[in-house]
Amino acid sequence: MSTWILLRGLTRETRHWGHLPDALREHLSQTASHSSGEALRDAAGGAPACPRLLLLDLPGNGEFADRRAPATVAGMVAFVRQAALQTGAPGPYSVLAMSLGGMVATDWAQRYPEDIERLVLINTSMRPFSRPHERLRPSAWPGLLGIAMHWSDAVEAERGIHRLTCNNVETLGTDIDTWTRIRRAAPVSRANALRQLWAAARFTAARAAPRCPLLILSARADRLVNPACSTKLAAAWRTGHRVHPWAGHDLPHDDPAWMAAQIRAWLEQRDGPATA
Repeated sequence: MSTWILLRGLTRETRHWGHLPDALREHLSQTASHSSGEALRDAAGGAPACPRLLLLDLPGNGEFADRRAPATVAGMVAFVRQAALQTGAPGPYSVLAMSLGGMVATDWAQRYPEDIERLVLINTSMRPFSRPHERLRPSAWPGLLGIAMHWSDAVEAERGIHRLTCNNVETLGTDIDTWTRIRRAAPVSRANALRQLWAAARFTAARAAPRCPLLILSARADRLVNPACSTKLAAAWRTGHRVHPWAGHDLPHDDPAWMAAQIRAWLEQRDGPATA
């Protein structure tokens, strides 16, 4: 089983994946058992082997918050590609990536197809397939302005991000406390946030689909990015697309179990790509 690399989006880091990595490990282990006819066993004690997940931060975020974020997606690709190689994990990689991370993963697969075994893209958007007002909904602009105005106020900034990106509010208080601690431990500078936003706005993918198998996941109630972006991308590349009925932009937060189940079902298919 290949190593899975997970890439988050604009100003977010690996800790913002929340419960998704655990859900993904569980479902990928079941997929390995299904495909082989028996559970994979580790060398030590015969327990089922856990798939390897490699959670990488984009430059300017998380572990690399002190780095200057590149102003291009290509620059981010160069950074995460080198970071992956430095871990010693052998390729080709399976990559699960969200939003800006999805642009990075797409560009990586198009520039270096030998590196990538499969892609799962979450709520991403890119030229030439989507229009500017689809890639960033005009109705989200006031919320983004409020976040920018409170950028130095960790609690208010994270409340604004949660309001704009999450539809599951059952753990709102815990989420804000956790995200505030993350923000204070590894603050993303305003300048790095703007460079990442600039890189995302300017990114244009190649029209030809990546050579590897590809699944697109989107959320019907995404208030930040119009889900039409994922629909258009899936149609242009004639690839699998599954739509969550109520989640927001941060689909991994809102329903990680659904995401892991969709990926597992896609991997277990034998009759072609998943369809919506």
